[in-house]
Amino acid sequence: MPFIDLKSQYTALKPRIDARIQAVLDHGQYIMGPEVKELEAALAAYTGAKHCITVSSGTEALLIALMALDLKPGDEVITTPFTFAATAEVIVLLGAVPVFVDIEPDSCNIDARLIEAAITSKTRAVMPVSLYGQVCDMDEINAVAARHGLAVIEDAAQSFGASYKGKKSCALSTFGATSFFPSKPLGCYGDGGALFTDDDLLAQAAREIRVHGQSQRYTHTRLGVGGRMDTLQCAIVLAKLERFDWELAQRRALGARYRQLMQDLPLQGLSLRADRDCVWAQFTLQVDQRAEVQQALNAAGIPTAIHYPKPMHKQPAYAQYGQGKSFPHAERAAERVLSLPMSPDLSEAQQDSVVAALASALRV
Repeated sequence: MPFIDLKSQYTALKPRIDARIQAVLDHGQYIMGPEVKELEAALAAYTGAKHCITVSSGTEALLIALMALDLKPGDEVITTPFTFAATAEVIVLLGAVPVFVDIEPDSCNIDARLIEAAITSKTRAVMPVSLYGQVCDMDEINAVAARHGLAVIEDAAQSFGASYKGKKSCALSTFGATSFFPSKPLGCYGDGGALFTDDDLLAQAAREIRVHGQSQRYTHTRLGVGGRMDTLQCAIVLAKLERFDWELAQRRALGARYRQLMQDLPLQGLSLRADRDCVWAQFTLQVDQRAEVQQALNAAGIPTAIHYPKPMHKQPAYAQYGQGKSFPHAERAAERVLSLPMSPDLSEAQQDSVVAALASALRV
């Protein structure tokens, strides 16, 4: 079975996706065509954010957010060590310093209780990551940031569509940044991403930065990047939006069923908070003897992945930012996390096969 079933999704959406692509081919506006503004309006309405700015990737969304905030070399950004490299990468690319704080062992999200102690006179922002599809403790994070005059950027690459206390991920802080990488809850057929904010000036800055800092054609008012999302990719996401609510319902139902089927197995599932939901960008659990379990699952034809096998402070490119520090929960999670097949078109029979193979691997 596929780890993520994009073929079945395309089959279900083929007439809509093909028509959207053909419309772009017919009008020929491949960069900043009408579908870009159409998607931005649809995504802003969906999240409840005032502004949506589509960009070329989730990584670029984070980078542009930091640039819009005028992050300077030597500034500090507090974030989690248990994330994909892009989170720390964009901070370092701007000459700033990622300051890591540990995660909650049961949710794998950043531990909001540890953030305030990491704040210094150089801190400019906090960048929590809503990992695996569940939003972080954003109220607590925003409160700490407000006390110290800091911006908050939610790295919501995995949580688009998730809810937190009645609000949508990406509309919870100074900036929300998401990814439309094909495997994400809402994905395109290449790279793409989006930024969300309620701040008019930050939105203007982000729009200018994504087109090489132009306030109008050939007038470069600030340093920028080539960060536009292609019209074709916007068209694909527009087509997928028509099925997105159904897909989220499926993800939640499949996640709940996985958890029910696994309740007696000797493993640690992701803890879900009562005031939010999870869109299960990955269905990730924690097991001991992961290598042996993963090998047994692969032998049974069950694809798996590890998100993520090495925390940022253990990566050669970022080790200098964790020197002399230990983040035991992130380190332990990196040794134990294992992701199983998850997508809206996963069948119950496929789930049963996954759980049976997992039970066998765990020798239950």
